Amino acid sequence: MYDVSIYLAGEIHSDWRDRFRAALEERGVEAIFLGPQEVHERSDDIGEAILGKQPNDRYRDLMGASVNTLRTRVHMRHADLAVACFTDKYRQWNTASDAGAAIAAGIPLILVRPGEFIHALKELDAQADLTVESLEQAADAVAYIFE
Repeated sequence: MYDVSIYLAGEIHSDWRDRFRAALEERGVEAIFLGPQEVHERSDDIGEAILGKQPNDRYRDLMGASVNTLRTRVHMRHADLAVACFTDKYRQWNTASDAGAAIAAGIPLILVRPGEFIHALKELDAQADLTVESLEQAADAVAYIFE
């Protein structure tokens, strides 16, 4: 096996990344994991931490998003594969944005989404290289790719 890097796109509030990493480890897959800042407060505050106090919440969010988008672009350029996980919690615009960025960049994409999201994510589903309904299925696919 060779070194593989995987961009993990998805919400940062649940433990799905830890569960996916564990599933890959169970399957003997070693990987470098890239992705968004997983500390929510750090992600929200980074624009002002770098660029200074902003005049209002709109610009605070915009500057934070600019820095986080830069991070995403850099990390994705180093990814062999992207896994975009939609969970049943939280609004997940960032996940959709990251999945679209992976597709646009030609990075192979595994889309993980529950069955009830079939209609809502049909366009992403049509563009993803593989769509599955569980992290275990995604881990099986990754293990197969790199066996």
